[in-house]
Amino acid sequence: MRDGSWRALARYQRLRRFFLMPVIVLLLAGCLFGQSLMPPGSASHDFFVMFGQTLIVVGVIGRLWSTLYIGGRKRSGLATTGPYSVSRNPLYLFSTIAAAGIGALTGSVVAMLLFGLVCAGAFHVVILREEKYLSANLGGAYDRYKVSVPRFIPALSLYQEEKNPTFEPNILTKALFDSLAFLAAVPAFKTIEIAQQAGLLPILFRLP
Repeated sequence: MRDGSWRALARYQRLRRFFLMPVIVLLLAGCLFGQSLMPPGSASHDFFVMFGQTLIVVGVIGRLWSTLYIGGRKRSGLATTGPYSVSRNPLYLFSTIAAAGIGALTGSVVAMLLFGLVCAGAFHVVILREEKYLSANLGGAYDRYKVSVPRFIPALSLYQEEKNPTFEPNILTKALFDSLAFLAAVPAFKTIEIAQQAGLLPILFRLP
């Protein structure tokens, strides 16, 4: 991918994050004053919270796995093996799974779906923009890949492994630090729950 095209795409991604941030803040603020209909401490609530934690772990591991394969190829080539053999956007897919897990930490099915859908919607917009850049700069190779591999939902039967994989440690390290935001949600939401039970935060609404 040409440097000018890559810089333009990077600017667009930064702009997307700028507009997405207020939405995320509003969702998190809502969690401060909302509570699940499943009472905290109940078996059903605790099970759903554990399910959310599992989704976050799956999302974080998936992001790191995807990063191992993408390396620095967004600038110079096309990753088509490992997670990229079953989905063209596994990083966004696993981020959406982790976001849904954050919503599930509230014990609410509605919050889980809302977090996941907002994240998937934001990624869908940037995916469409990325596809135009990749098609213009990688040509037929990307167009063939685009036809054979799903955009988002994985087709596991397509899985292919790379014989001699390489990765860039600095990119993997950056992905690890980025993933800490997802993991930090676990103690953060537990703190909110404790504060609500102690009466320090008012409960203004309840979600199923």
